[in-house]
Amino acid sequence: MKKETKIIVGVLAGAALGATIALALSSDSGNDLKGKVSDWLADILDTSKGKLAGLADKASGVADKVKDKIAEINA
Repeated sequence: MKKETKIIVGVLAGAALGATIALALSSDSGNDLKGKVSDWLADILDTSKGKLAGLADKASGVADKVKDKIAEINA
């Protein structure tokens, strides 16, 4: 993993842990807490899916450019 990727993963993991601890220490009932945590995790998953889809599109574009360059070199 690149250094930047490790930093981003660490920040996200820290934020998730901090949010979980804050929710656990809140005065909400167990059912309310479960609902909030599940909504929060669903939001994170939705956001991640969108970002990964965009990343896949970019990677596909880069792969196409590389293929074109290789074809130019071999021609």
